[in-house]
Formats: sequence, structure tokens, C-alpha cells
Amino acid sequence: MKKKLIGQVTVDEMKEIQSLYERKNGLTELARILTPDNQELYEKLVKDLGETQSRFQSWWTRMSQAYEWEGIDGGNWEIDFETCNVYLIS
Repeated sequence: MKKKLIGQVTVDEMKEIQSLYERKNGLTELARILTPDNQELYEKLVKDLGETQSRFQSWWTRMSQAYEWEGIDGGNWEIDFETCNVYLIS
């Protein structure tokens, strides 16, 4: 695994993706323990998880275009929440 610094975001931008990241992880954990037996709650969870995942991906797309980050096939970006640095992982 190779890690290359490719940019930095503002604190506000970092807080936005950190919130989405934490929400996505929380919903994913909940999905692991929730069964479809409770249809109404299960449907809400699936919908919320889908919307959160979409907003999460949208943030990365928006920032990568705004900052013109380098990308690579099979690679992904990672953010350090303490420094706001963005890395390309390959």
C-alpha cells in the first residue's frame, strides 16, 4: 500500500465529511444487528444508509473536482481528520 499526500481541505469541509463518515459507520453497524423483522425500521435504515452513502460519495466527487486531486485506477482517497490532509492510497 502506497500513501501519497495530494491535497488538503478546509476545517469546515473536513467536518462535513467526518460527520458523514461517522453517520455511515453508525448506520452500517446498526444494519449488522437489525433484522428485516421490523419492516418499518429496516426500511428507514436502508433508505438513510443509501442517502448517507450518496452524500458521502458526492462530497468526494465535489472536492476532487474543486481541488483537482490526482487519482489512479484501483486507488482511493483518504482524509486525516486531524490535519485535513488528503492522501491517494494505491
